[in-house]
Amino acid sequence: MPFARLASATTPTCHLGLGLAAVGRPGYINLGRERDLPAVRSVEALRERTHELLDAAYAQGVRYIDAARSYGRAEEFLADWLGAHPDLDDLVVGSKWGYTYTADWRTDAERHEVKDHSVATYERQRAETAALLGDRLDLYQIHSLTPDSPALTDKALHAELAEAAAGGVTIGFSTSGPAQADAIRAALAVTVDGAPLFRAVQSTYNVLETSAAPALAEVHDAGLTVIVKEGMANGRLADPVAPDAVRALAEETSLGSDAVALAFVLRQPWVSVVLSGAATTGQLASNLHAPVVDLTEDRLARLDALAEDPRAYWERRARLPWQ
Repeated sequence: MPFARLASATTPTCHLGLGLAAVGRPGYINLGRERDLPAVRSVEALRERTHELLDAAYAQGVRYIDAARSYGRAEEFLADWLGAHPDLDDLVVGSKWGYTYTADWRTDAERHEVKDHSVATYERQRAETAALLGDRLDLYQIHSLTPDSPALTDKALHAELAEAAAGGVTIGFSTSGPAQADAIRAALAVTVDGAPLFRAVQSTYNVLETSAAPALAEVHDAGLTVIVKEGMANGRLADPVAPDAVRALAEETSLGSDAVALAFVLRQPWVSVVLSGAATTGQLASNLHAPVVDLTEDRLARLDALAEDPRAYWERRARLPWQ
């Protein structure tokens, strides 16, 4: 599995990756974007910002980069950067298919992305990803698998994914919604010719949304790589809007609320990589302090108390505006 290279890295930040959702397109649901991004969010401005983040991330030990077809031009920006750094052979690159970006570089679009887990969408988007990332792609994931997704039962799709795996690409999936645990367990049961299809899972897990933890522990024990996304709850765990308990721990540890929130994720024994969704190099630097946050059992208990009902959490997330 390509992620074994992360386990052998010597820097503590090898367990943090960089996700490009916040900088590959002008509109997203993270809080605080009016402060984080340039006033003019042109393609070139966000390309430059993405490259700045990639430079900073690699220099500070980050070795996993996460993109998706629906992240605007994230794959394109990443491909440009990789082309300028052909010698970085220790970088692990993941992307996702299953959503099509439809906002046409607008923040006020009626729909920003359209979900479709059909074989036809896979074939189209796999070709698009290959044209940009070529053999630099290590991990290809079904984007936002849910228990009712046809991708769980589509044998033709499974056969094509298995073919990609035979060609050297690790196959995984990401999950969203209050039934993440059900989707994770259903995906674990998918096999092709008696062998498990999926080797990696990317799920939402944070101080406020912990419901997927038991299922993630199960797939970790089964040998899958576990990547955690939205560890900052789309900005809800960042200063100045973080819950009082998170901000109090940040003050006690002399670090940011973001570092405290990500440290909570890193403490889980089943986590291989947690993604930073930073939109600025300053945010990235603060995120990368997470491995040194001293979370005692008392401090963990104070964070555990913040968990919300998963349905309430996802309903609130669905109401976040694209901005």
